[in-house]
Amino acid sequence: MSGVGQGTEGRLEEVADGVFGYVQPDGGWCLNNAGLIVAGDGQSALVDTAATEARARALRAAVLTVAPAAPRMLVNTHFHGDHAFGNFVFPEALVIGHERARTEMLSAGLHLTGLWPDVCWGDIELVPPALTFTDRLTLHVGDVRAELLHLGPAHTSNDTVVWLPEQRVLFAGDLVMNGATPFVPMGSVSGSLAALASLRDLAPRVIVPGHGPVSGPGLLDDAEHYLLYVRELAREGMAAGLSPVDIARKADLGRFGAWLDSERLVPNLHRAIAEERGAVPGSSVDMTALFGEMIEFHGGIPDCRA
Repeated sequence: MSGVGQGTEGRLEEVADGVFGYVQPDGGWCLNNAGLIVAGDGQSALVDTAATEARARALRAAVLTVAPAAPRMLVNTHFHGDHAFGNFVFPEALVIGHERARTEMLSAGLHLTGLWPDVCWGDIELVPPALTFTDRLTLHVGDVRAELLHLGPAHTSNDTVVWLPEQRVLFAGDLVMNGATPFVPMGSVSGSLAALASLRDLAPRVIVPGHGPVSGPGLLDDAEHYLLYVRELAREGMAAGLSPVDIARKADLGRFGAWLDSERLVPNLHRAIAEERGAVPGSSVDMTALFGEMIEFHGGIPDCRA
């Protein structure tokens, strides 16, 4: 893998011929990754954008160092603002996403900006997917085939992964993170585990995670181990009559404690407990309340350096 472009704390890494990950260290809150596919004939497609106007414009500048023109297709892996607020910086592109990514994006609006009012978000214009799908969609970017797959509720209700079968490169969105704690309250613990099993069956060579460094298929194992740990914690805590915050306070995170944003354990436990009690994967939650519990557990608002 070679670094070939620089942005505002972001960098392009070529992970296969004409296939790039755009990585924003350190991968914490709102510091997401994006992806770029550049075909031999110059056609290109982008996977996700960035949280702020400045970061999205830096992404655009980096893209144009390796693509002859701006991408004409843009896939959002889900509705969260860190992956989609920058869509408007690519007006040439047809925005594509799962059908619920459109509805959730329109429903959420710019809510994310209110959670961290001190971040310089810029003059954001919300641009939801104009082309939507339900289960799968194939994009042909010149001679590159990209399979868009929805594997059910996982990180959210509307996740899309972008799989390049010939290159064996997987743009996993936030189904997979590297060095950052998974976040599933808007999706599903059981659904995430099922999705990870499906991704393992693809046998990817390279995974561009939603946050953190590009890596290999071992990231699937890391995510699975964490989610199994959360589910077991939830079951033990329920048996003891503890709240998610109390469970989290008593938990020994072990190696997961070194991951960024460990306070996500609290809302993850909420989802795990809800599913143990019969909640449907992907069912709605009160994220404002859950964010408040994260603040309580963390001892302050979690750090966002977007």
